[in-house]
Amino acid sequence: MVSGLDNPDVGEVMIGGRSMRGMTPAQRNVAMVFQQYSLYPHLSVRRNLEFPLKSPLLKTPQRVIDDKVNAIAEILQISHKLDNKATALSGGEMQRVSIGRALVRNPQIYLMDEPLSSLDAKLRADLRIELKKIQAKSGATLLYVTHDQVEAMTMATHVGVLHEGRLVQFGSPREIYEHPVSIYAATRLGQPRINVVPAELFPGAPAKAKSIGLRPEHIDQGAGQDATVTRVEHLGDQTRLHLTFKTHNLITVTDAHTELKGGETIKIQPNKPLYFDAAGMRLV
Repeated sequence: MVSGLDNPDVGEVMIGGRSMRGMTPAQRNVAMVFQQYSLYPHLSVRRNLEFPLKSPLLKTPQRVIDDKVNAIAEILQISHKLDNKATALSGGEMQRVSIGRALVRNPQIYLMDEPLSSLDAKLRADLRIELKKIQAKSGATLLYVTHDQVEAMTMATHVGVLHEGRLVQFGSPREIYEHPVSIYAATRLGQPRINVVPAELFPGAPAKAKSIGLRPEHIDQGAGQDATVTRVEHLGDQTRLHLTFKTHNLITVTDAHTELKGGETIKIQPNKPLYFDAAGMRLV
C-alpha cells in the first residue's frame, strides 16, 4: 500500500534496487500509460510525444527528440497524424499517442494499465508484437495490467494472478497454465476456459479431490464414457466441440476437418487432469 506520494504504509517500494521513499515522481523515473488516455489537448501529436523528453532533467538534444518521436510514431502507425491536434484524433489514435509518450522515454519501469483495450483487434495484435520487441531490445521492465488472456500469454515473461487484491500465483505463463495453484488461477489463462466438474464423474481421482480440471486439449476422444455433442464450432485451424456429459457441459478441441455433428455420441476420458480439493486448491 502506498500512502500519499512518497511513503508506503507497510514495507518498501523498490525500483532498480533503490527505495522510492521520499522521491518525487520525476526522480522515480517511471513512465505510465493509463487505461483512459491522458493527453494535452492544446498540443499537437508531435508536441505530446516530445513533452516527456523536454524535461530539464533529461537535457535531450532536439535531434535526438526528433529521431525518437519519428521512430515511435512509425511503430504506432501515427506518423501521418504528427501535426494534428490531439482533439482531432479518434479514441484509438489518442490511446496510441498515450502509449507513445511512454515509449519515447527510457525509464526504469513502464507501468501500463490495459493500454490496448480501446484499440481494434488488428492493431492490438500488431502492438502486442511491437511492445514485446521494444521490451526485448531495451531490456526494460514492463508492469502490464490486462484482463486479456492472449495478451498475458503472448507478451509476459512472468504473470502475477490477482484475486481480491492478493497475489495468489506468480510464474511464467506456461507454468501457471500447466500448474495452477487453484481453480481460480486455472481459469485466468486458457481459451476456451478450463472445464471444472465434480471429481466423481471420472474414476481414479485422489481421495481428497472434489473437482477435476480439464483443459480442452486434455479430453481424449475414442475411449471412455459416452458424451453427447451439442454444438460444433469450426474455427479454421481447429474445431471446438461442445459436449454434454452426465448433465455437465464440457468444451474440447478436435480435428479441424471433423465430420461430427450435433446430437452424435462420442466416448471421452481425461488426460492430464488437475485435481482440486474442497477449497479449490490444487492437489499435488
